[in-house]
Amino acid sequence: MTVTRFAPSPTGYIHVGNLRTALMNYLIARKNGGQFILRLDDTDGERSKQEYADGIKEDLEWLGLHWDRLEKQSDRLDRYHSAADELREMGRFYEAFETPTELDLKRKKLLNMGKPPVYDRAALKLSEDEKAALRTERGDGVWRFKLKQERIEWPDGILGDLSIDAASVSDPVLIRADGQFLYTLASVCDDVDFGITHVVRGSDHVTNTATQIQIIEALGGSVPSFAHHSLLTGPKGEALSKRLGTLALRDLREQGVEPMALLSLMARLGSNQPVEVCSTMDELIEGFDISTFGSAPTKFDVQDLFPLTAQINHARPFPDMADFISSLGVPSEVAEQFWNVARENITVKADLAKWWTLFNEGATPLIADEDAEFVAQAFELMPEFPFDDTSWKNWTAAAKEATGRKGKGLFMPLRKAVTGLERGPDMSAVLPLLQKKPQL
Repeated sequence: MTVTRFAPSPTGYIHVGNLRTALMNYLIARKNGGQFILRLDDTDGERSKQEYADGIKEDLEWLGLHWDRLEKQSDRLDRYHSAADELREMGRFYEAFETPTELDLKRKKLLNMGKPPVYDRAALKLSEDEKAALRTERGDGVWRFKLKQERIEWPDGILGDLSIDAASVSDPVLIRADGQFLYTLASVCDDVDFGITHVVRGSDHVTNTATQIQIIEALGGSVPSFAHHSLLTGPKGEALSKRLGTLALRDLREQGVEPMALLSLMARLGSNQPVEVCSTMDELIEGFDISTFGSAPTKFDVQDLFPLTAQINHARPFPDMADFISSLGVPSEVAEQFWNVARENITVKADLAKWWTLFNEGATPLIADEDAEFVAQAFELMPEFPFDDTSWKNWTAAAKEATGRKGKGLFMPLRKAVTGLERGPDMSAVLPLLQKKPQL
């Protein structure tokens, strides 16, 4: 069975970069009739917050990305301890005591010599007495996984065949000096224990994948199929990192972005397939193909979400909007008529409020100086209120006959005088919805 996972840290809210990873893993699981696990990587007790964990779940539910299981790493610390013991027993785990300053000096020395800044494994040469002395002096050390210095190869679902020489990579730290388990060890244990078959994540994790493959093999697990998607940039190719705070899913939701607009864009962005609005999750799942994605950095422009949102809203049937329209105070007897008139003139649902204000309370007339006399004369010819479907045709015909105006010179000044806008719905549909007779 296909099993995938989305593994956010509850140290902040989900942003668009996280979503891309979540969505790809979700779609792979659903397309193959498999299982999608939400795993909260909450081993950092200081930074992990319940409000963020709740926020992550809320955002995924808003999008319709429903998980089959919820796992928390904070519940699995005993398992990580036992895995660490296994690695020690097989000679693949060792304690190191260098300070950050000492490690920095080592890196700089290697770089100055034109060599890769790889940890020199000096800790492996320490005697037990030397280790005891360092613990007394500095406290506990970090624990590093001893890589087999051989080439690590795997077929990547997006990047193709990958190969990394483990000798060019430092032995990864899996446990900090304060005893906190780091992502690499905890994630491997979870992937092994939960039977994860496919892992999709950002291309910044490629080196992590190489080291994790060796840890998985050391612990006797099956190596999942890995795929590394490109990283998102801003619309001009700039790094998104400084803008992610404004691209949190909850902020997009607040701005009125529709879930399926966001999902439809993210399911195709960076692939060779055109972005198309999907009306259902099943349609999204059916059209997803991981092999169509490329490795080049992928430009993301938040403004692209709004035409897609507008497209979704324009297509909504009235029953889907009835409750929202009722909440605006629109009387039930004109609610469907109001929706049919306003729907093509909104981007987000909240835009309906300004249209109902216009219909219910009227608008400030927009009148050019050269049109003032004509508009005043036309308003004297306005049909009886309340208006019906023929009122606009009858009014403009009377105004044309009285003033000689025609075409745009006739219709546009009257539209602007009644609605305060230069464009909008057909005026023959607008007039019957007006709750008050327009006044100059």
